[in-house]
Amino acid sequence: MAYKHFRLICVLRVALLCITTCLFFYCLFFSEYYATLAIIGACVVYQTWALIHYVERTQRDLTRFLQAIRYEDFSQSFTGAGLGSAYNNLKDAFNEVLEAFRKTRAEREENFQYLQTIVQHVGIGLICYTPEGHIELMNTAAQRLLRKPHMRDVRELETVSKAFSETLLKLRSGDKALVKIQDEDELLQIIVYATELRMRGESFILASVQNIQTELEEQEMEAWQKLIRVLTHEIMNSITPISSLASTVRGLLPDSAGASSLDPETLPDVHTALETIQSRSEGLLHFVEAYRQLTHISRPDFQIFQISELFARVVFLMQGECDKNNIALHTAIDPRTLELTADPDLIEQVLINLMRNAVEALAGRSNTRMDLSAQLDGRGRVVIRVQDNGPGILEDVQERIFIPFFTTKRDGSGIGLALSRQIMRVHRGTISVQSRPEEETVFTLRF
Repeated sequence: MAYKHFRLICVLRVALLCITTCLFFYCLFFSEYYATLAIIGACVVYQTWALIHYVERTQRDLTRFLQAIRYEDFSQSFTGAGLGSAYNNLKDAFNEVLEAFRKTRAEREENFQYLQTIVQHVGIGLICYTPEGHIELMNTAAQRLLRKPHMRDVRELETVSKAFSETLLKLRSGDKALVKIQDEDELLQIIVYATELRMRGESFILASVQNIQTELEEQEMEAWQKLIRVLTHEIMNSITPISSLASTVRGLLPDSAGASSLDPETLPDVHTALETIQSRSEGLLHFVEAYRQLTHISRPDFQIFQISELFARVVFLMQGECDKNNIALHTAIDPRTLELTADPDLIEQVLINLMRNAVEALAGRSNTRMDLSAQLDGRGRVVIRVQDNGPGILEDVQERIFIPFFTTKRDGSGIGLALSRQIMRVHRGTISVQSRPEEETVFTLRF
């Protein structure tokens, strides 16, 4: 119906134009009324322009419609004012299509914002980059982990770790890698998984990065705990009856050789042997009992307290030993009101253990000092450090120093640092060491 109406209007306009044109030529040749001729001529020009404008309006609106779609400018609207009902259907169709595009674009933007929120708040670091290394996306978790808030190229990570940067550039879909990064006094074990995707006809690598140092330490400690449980169980079951039997046999033996058939010279040796067996059995039982502490750490009683109070108690307990060995003890807290959520008794036990180790290392040396400090690190976590200028720890020893049974002391049990590590583990924290021989040793508690 609309098309018939359009054709009818076109026919009427053409017919009216023909009549006006004929009248113009009639007046031109057979009339001397020049004013009338000018008016009729103007009508011919106007009708010609109006007919062309009327017919070309569809083309103009179609062009504007396609450009609106091309440039995603969905603020356009089509009214068709002054063109009659012939353009109503076309106008309505254009507006309906633009409204559908507006809704689709709004939904797409909502989905984009939703995915952006998820990507930025997910706990695993995500880095999306081209095979050439240009970074398209790096979420908050990755920025916080690598301490790089703004990056455009993977190669900028060389300031963090050259090996990590090279690993990212070599990864392809389905690859994974484990990279160690020494971030100041913290060791990061970064596990990287990569997958490949295509957008806008281009290939991109999406890499997930996560620090699994804590998980590796937990698995290692769990393995040691299982081994210790088995060993202590078997040793206790074997040594207890030996100690008991040795004590019983000693009680059965007479004190003098006259009441026994044993050689008088042999009886003292038998007493000595049984006493040694009993003594060493009891010593071994105490040794095993000490190691059982690693598998029976009490549940932390978490409290919020000021670190200055913790340091005051520790200094009060250790000041005497430091003065006795001429060790200058210094404390520093930044800010002074810094607070910690932990079990103060367990953390105090860890600090005392570290400080006693430092006192033993500094004994007999001159110009010695020990620094006890607390502050926030670059990731906003509380960090406590125990630092001394003693002989230091060799690099190969640093890797084993927290392993149960391992010790560098002649009379050590290898339990102190292992127990400290276990206490930090139940606090969901870490303990690490950095040392330069004959310069300094720093133990770091990171919560």
